[in-house]
Amino acid sequence: MPWMVIAGFILVWELICLIFPIKTFILPAPHVIVQSMITWWPQILENSGQTLFTTVVGFLIAVAFGLVGGVLIGSSTLIYNGFYPLLIGFNAIPKVAIVPILVLWFGIGTVPAIITAFIISFFPILVNVATGIATVEPELKDVLRALGASNRQIIMKVGLPRSMPYFFASLKVAITVAFVGSIMSETVAANVGIGALMMAAQGRFEVPLVFAGLIATAVMGIMLYVIAETIERRVIGWATRGINGPGSV
Repeated sequence: MPWMVIAGFILVWELICLIFPIKTFILPAPHVIVQSMITWWPQILENSGQTLFTTVVGFLIAVAFGLVGGVLIGSSTLIYNGFYPLLIGFNAIPKVAIVPILVLWFGIGTVPAIITAFIISFFPILVNVATGIATVEPELKDVLRALGASNRQIIMKVGLPRSMPYFFASLKVAITVAFVGSIMSETVAANVGIGALMMAAQGRFEVPLVFAGLIATAVMGIMLYVIAETIERRVIGWATRGINGPGSV
């Protein structure tokens, strides 16, 4: 079904470009984009590798800090109430406004792209992990304490497993928005990467190459999303075991 939907979308796109007199520099037809991808494939491959590298590195750093930070914030009401407003305020800042500051600190290139990918994907992970741990039922905590469990044991044995569905749901969101951070930084402060390639193509009015960069980004995003979903099924299959069971719709 997904392949049929994609094929149908491309077919409709192609027909619209053939029926209506839409100029290539406004909306290129799919076959024109494919021709551009064939012509520029070495440059697209090189810049895609750079964008994939910065995105994955920033994302992995966000996973590490988001998981640890979510455990710390979710396990303490005092820390949760104290730091949550600060995190919300920081997340509300447009990330594009942070890129010039990162350029001043680290110069143009890979580091600002990694940091931007980290910043934009860190918050969803942290919030979901903290929510999963903070919403453990008080009655369950009381029972576990009565059985002699410490706060650390409650978090490790109950809190973390409970937060895993939230965690993996946030991973699938964060891995896609991480590309937004990398490409946004590359359009402002990089000489290599899909963002830089698209800006250079835009300056030369090579719109098919711009769309080719978008397609390359979409393919990389889908690839990483599928990896995250595969890991999710293997690690927390128990959380969705009833979806396809008897009586499900």
